[in-house]
Amino acid sequence: MRSCRLIRLPAEVRLRRALEEYLSFLSVERGSSKNTVDAYARDLRHYLGFLEGRAISEPDGVSRPDIEAYLASLGESGHAPSSIRRVVSAIRGFHRFMLLERLCDSHPAANLVLPKRSERLPDVISRKEAFELLDAPFAQGKEPRPQARKDGVLDYRGVACFYRDKAILELLYGCGLRVSELCGLDLRDVCLDEEMLRVVGKGSKERLVPILGTAKDALTNYLDAWRATLAARGSHGPAVFLSVRGSRITRQAVHALVERYGRYVGIKGLHPHSLRHSFATHLLEGGADLRLVQELLGHASVVTTQLYTHVDRTHIRMVYLEAHPRAHPGR
Repeated sequence: MRSCRLIRLPAEVRLRRALEEYLSFLSVERGSSKNTVDAYARDLRHYLGFLEGRAISEPDGVSRPDIEAYLASLGESGHAPSSIRRVVSAIRGFHRFMLLERLCDSHPAANLVLPKRSERLPDVISRKEAFELLDAPFAQGKEPRPQARKDGVLDYRGVACFYRDKAILELLYGCGLRVSELCGLDLRDVCLDEEMLRVVGKGSKERLVPILGTAKDALTNYLDAWRATLAARGSHGPAVFLSVRGSRITRQAVHALVERYGRYVGIKGLHPHSLRHSFATHLLEGGADLRLVQELLGHASVVTTQLYTHVDRTHIRMVYLEAHPRAHPGR
């Protein structure tokens, strides 16, 4: 009788298989969003590549100095503290998972210190710039003409994208949505009669956000008059915002169109998150309560929202200097 011999898989395969199990755990059992799982996958695959470069292949072969060396390399290569914080969270979660699943006997990432949060104030645009962004590109006479196809039929998709873009910019600034939240909006999430949007944020947490004024008008016009033009082709499902090909619009497309319209009015490097920051800042400048802004932004902690109070203090100081009779000595 032939004896059986246990065949061990290559160690680096076991480590990478552990990663795939962890990503599956995040997606299925934790219910993490696709964006979160994708971000963790990128970070941890890069981390495993670093370990393999140091000839570390066994889960128990990873030491605390190895992890610290990896994080130091990220800092030296110019990664922002916020990015490194995300990497630290991913590494801690991965090693904790392997320990709980008995894939290893150690947890070298336990109590790993997170880099300090950056005190850099969020990028905001002024109220004047916001009005120019939302009005100037869409002024009367700026609407593109429909294009004639080879069969002589007029193609109105360019016009539909024009009004779609108007609605997207209005919602980013008027509702303070994250770009992923905007792209994830479905028709069932829009309650125009009640002037509310149901928004699914980080961690699949839902919140209701009011949609009023020009944001409501722009979205109503797009949905009633132009969405069907984009939906005529492509597999769009229930998505609110569609691409020119009829599919759900991507985050990359929204980033590109925000930057393009920003350049049109002279704002270089405009980012969708800048409109969200401006939404929060302008609300606080207008006297909105910090807790209300926290709820509208979908922040889990008011500490995150308090970052905007630094911007608001600058506004308060300017108002004081302009208005108080004793603000300037010698007057």
